[in-house]
Amino acid sequence: MMPHGFKSSKQDFTFGPWKVTASTNHIMKSKDIERLADEMNMPSLPEMLFGDNVLRIIHTDGYGIEFNAIDALKIVNKMEHAVKVACAQEWQESRMDSEHSKEVLKPYDWTYTTDYRGTLIGEDMQIQVTKTTERIDLEKLKAREQIMFFDEVLLFEDELHDHGVSMLSVKIRVMPTSFFLLLRFFLRVDRVLIRINDTRLYHEAGKNYMLREFSTRESKIEELQNVPAALYTDPNEIAQYLTLKLTDCEKLELPVRQPQTVKEVLQ
Repeated sequence: MMPHGFKSSKQDFTFGPWKVTASTNHIMKSKDIERLADEMNMPSLPEMLFGDNVLRIIHTDGYGIEFNAIDALKIVNKMEHAVKVACAQEWQESRMDSEHSKEVLKPYDWTYTTDYRGTLIGEDMQIQVTKTTERIDLEKLKAREQIMFFDEVLLFEDELHDHGVSMLSVKIRVMPTSFFLLLRFFLRVDRVLIRINDTRLYHEAGKNYMLREFSTRESKIEELQNVPAALYTDPNEIAQYLTLKLTDCEKLELPVRQPQTVKEVLQ
């Protein structure tokens, strides 16, 4: 699991016309989590929910993209259980006593699996998303380049009532010529399966687009018999052993600001 830093902090870093902001705050209070669960029509939300944590990348023209827990949870499947395990019924019953579950318990994805890829922001100007065959050059990212800024933000985590872990976090590194971001959802249901949903975002200075790659990797535990069990708890290590189920590549095209004055036109 990720070490938890409960101190509030805010870091800003400027990269050309971009401003990167990483904000971390205290875990949400139980009463606020319960109220939010009611608003989202979900019986329960992750035990450790950092509703005020955010990683935001915004252009001087006002558009950009951010990553936050609330938007990620909004697209969790509220209608059915995505993972059925022997302990699921016991797990649900243990949560029926919570204050926000006074109604008959509704079915929902108790693993909090989300394929969230970020939230586009901007009013007058917004990034346009299109499909692409272009891929992020991971070899280029392996080159030794100075890291000018790095941060990691935990968005939520739940131990699934001691039956595993469900966690969403995002980290970014900024180099002199580019920035690279990884949003990772990691799920381990003990003796059942391991799933990783990754969103990678890459932008090179001077280019009028970002590349975003989403992937889903998943394997049942029985398919990982030849993998040391010690790796099951380490997303970075276990990822290479999981079966690739889906890859989706997108180009995030940056809007062009129209000149507002004669002077701007002439420039």
